[in-house]
Amino acid sequence: MTVRKIHLIAACGTGMGPLACMLKDKGYEVTGSDQNVYPPMSDFLREKGICLFEGYNRRNLDYGPDLVIVGNAVGRDNCEAVRVMEESVPYLSMPRAILRFVVQNRKVILVCGTHGKTTTASIIAWLLHEAGMDPSFLIGGIVKNFDSSYRLGDGEYFVIEGDEYDTAFFDKGPKFMHYDPFITIVTGIEFDHADIFADLDHVKHVFQEFFRNLSPQSLLVAPVSDPNINLIIGTARCRLKTFGHKEAEVSYDQYQTGSGTAGFQIAWRDHGKTGIETSLIGMHNMNNILAAACTLEEIGIPAETLGKSMKTFSGIKRRQEVRGVKNGITVMDDFAHHPTAVRETVNAVKPFYKKGRVIAIFEPRTNTSMRKIFQEQYPRAFLNADMVCIKEPSAIEKIPEEERVCAKKMAGAVSRLGVNAYYFTRTDDIVEYMKETARKGDLLLVMSNGGFDNIHAKLLNALQEE
Repeated sequence: MTVRKIHLIAACGTGMGPLACMLKDKGYEVTGSDQNVYPPMSDFLREKGICLFEGYNRRNLDYGPDLVIVGNAVGRDNCEAVRVMEESVPYLSMPRAILRFVVQNRKVILVCGTHGKTTTASIIAWLLHEAGMDPSFLIGGIVKNFDSSYRLGDGEYFVIEGDEYDTAFFDKGPKFMHYDPFITIVTGIEFDHADIFADLDHVKHVFQEFFRNLSPQSLLVAPVSDPNINLIIGTARCRLKTFGHKEAEVSYDQYQTGSGTAGFQIAWRDHGKTGIETSLIGMHNMNNILAAACTLEEIGIPAETLGKSMKTFSGIKRRQEVRGVKNGITVMDDFAHHPTAVRETVNAVKPFYKKGRVIAIFEPRTNTSMRKIFQEQYPRAFLNADMVCIKEPSAIEKIPEEERVCAKKMAGAVSRLGVNAYYFTRTDDIVEYMKETARKGDLLLVMSNGGFDNIHAKLLNALQEE
């Protein structure tokens, strides 16, 4: 069957949106629909000439698409999905569509794990580009160097994040199971996605199955010190390269922070050391760079290219992104939501704001963070902050009452650990409190995986008012 017209259900997703743009760039007629049509993704799609329907409706398929791509946020009772099934319209999941229309004969470099996927994938994409390899990529964030979350190059490599989340209502297996990677990077394994995984053992099981199915000719890159990975990595039949501390094949030495930058030495087991200077701060970002270094070594890119190109890597939007400075007060946006990510982000920025305070502003928003699973772990994640503001989750009603996290109790627990913490029910109340409380030299570190009611712009507007 010839495919000319493609419709995407849930087109504004972090993966679906870039896929829609890729298909448009390849010459297909592309439409999309989503219940949550919001900028910047909706604006981005429309700028590409993609017709975007607001809300789901059976009539959105009246024009007769040749193929429908169904996002994993879509249930089988979705009215458009129902029509697809009733009328036997050909359909694919997002990973299957990526394989068919984008990957084709390219070598896949897949980044998976609980944390750091977007940053690690972005670093690899940039370094491949700087090495003249003209890579393609699809990443769950806007890579500042490309001002895009996707790219179609003519080179042989395709960089993509591999999510352990399920694929579609008709395929409940993890997305990463669909790929046959040339290189796989696993950044670490922790419990997450409590809406689909029962516990940590459940998460480890799907990674174990993934490792077991990797081709013997492929390479698996893994942190040497992650206990959950070490328990299951023995099932992998492929080659293995490790990164991290001195026992690893690629390790580090002399980590230090400077004026807004970090520096360290990459220690190669077989060929000396390479100096790295980067704007990515924090030990977690150093590990992301080490993982990328393992990947580039396998491909044969000189270490000198890595050292030179990291200086020009600008980072990813929503990852320690400074949104503005008003009256000496910095507003920073970060995607952190898991307790480990919150802790690492707070610890990373702390050394750079010694003349002021680090004020952590946190919104539990994911299906996991709105559950009480990490109720006891979150408070200690804020120990290095000077003040903490925790907002009641805006969509808490989606979670069964007996499973809900209590943001008010969380703030109380942080206070008992010796850090001033406050609970808010409204975003505007946080903004007003910061207007009264923040002072020159402070960092307002906003952490959420969502828009947080546009709090960043509201804070900057409030802080500039006399």
